[in-house]
Amino acid sequence: MTAVPGRSARLSPNQLQKQEQIVEAARVVLARDGLAGCTVRAIADAGPLTKSAIHYYFADIDVLIDRAMAAHITTFIADLRKISAKHDHPSERLFAALEAFLGEFSGRPNAAFLWFEYWIAAGRAQHPQAIDVMLTSITELLAELLAPLDVEDPRARARALLSYLLGAIVQQRVRRRPFAALRGDIEALCFANYG
Repeated sequence: MTAVPGRSARLSPNQLQKQEQIVEAARVVLARDGLAGCTVRAIADAGPLTKSAIHYYFADIDVLIDRAMAAHITTFIADLRKISAKHDHPSERLFAALEAFLGEFSGRPNAAFLWFEYWIAAGRAQHPQAIDVMLTSITELLAELLAPLDVEDPRARARALLSYLLGAIVQQRVRRRPFAALRGDIEALCFANYG
């Protein structure tokens, strides 16, 4: 996704680097202050950047926020892949990634608020495609982790598992349960036979 239609093909390496610097500053602000605090002024201060540079590269703050959230997800998924790669057995890889997934949100509650806040804002703005990209990326990772376990329809199980995880994030804010207690629910969801 580019900030200014048609401009990305003409951006120099220095301009692309400046654009990425702006996205990184927006990531910092989002993680620290949430969606409401992600203003051009706050991004400029986190950069350090000028407001005019931000407006030059991103005429629409929503596009910048989409890019910053996409960068968060890309990093998050890469981290989950690294964690799962440390394990030899496919089930260990799956459960290590799932524990890290849930641990991210229990250890950093603002991350959960940011995700849900962003999804609500994108839904209200009538551009759910950004949310769909995020959910698809996570679903693909889960399907990859489930496939070697010989589960029936890994993609469908991955979608169900992601729905469970999103609900667990919310429930963990109300009543925290250790991952060991959630593991049984996850095993039943992933490995139960259909019909």
